Amino acid sequence: MSYGLLAEFAGAEALLAAARATRAQGFREVEAYSPFPIGGLAAALGRPRTPMAVITLLGGIAGGLVGYGMQFYSAVIAYPINSGGRPLHSWPTFIPVTFELTVLGAAFAAFFGMLIMNGLPRLYHPLGQVKEFDLATRNRFFLCIRARDPRFDDAAAFVTGLRPLRIIDVPG
Repeated sequence: MSYGLLAEFAGAEALLAAARATRAQGFREVEAYSPFPIGGLAAALGRPRTPMAVITLLGGIAGGLVGYGMQFYSAVIAYPINSGGRPLHSWPTFIPVTFELTVLGAAFAAFFGMLIMNGLPRLYHPLGQVKEFDLATRNRFFLCIRARDPRFDDAAAFVTGLRPLRIIDVPG
């Protein structure tokens, strides 16, 4: 069983053009690999915006609420101590810890959200078995059409027309 068809390109412009052409031909299960971010590549592949901003915001709000609530509980409810005649609920003194826990909550949410959304940790991936694929971290650009794409039978002829440096069948 095949994982997909991997096409290697020499430059970012060639990969971006190939991604646009692949999407225009109706292929939907397409992945691109590059040694650096390429502007417009996600849009060319038809990727939706990620919910990472919302996940990070919710984590920050949760962290801030936990920080403020923890201080409120300890200063007002559990151990009310009148220090210097200030009110028990003196919110300006709660701000530094609330801010720090907001940042910590947002960072944790972003980190774990990224891990979950990327499906990590992944101990095995079929592309790891392709010897040439390690060039994706250095100087080569790859486009992979997955075998589960409904139009995969037409992929080999289509990819040949894109004039890649090489075409590799990735075993599943």
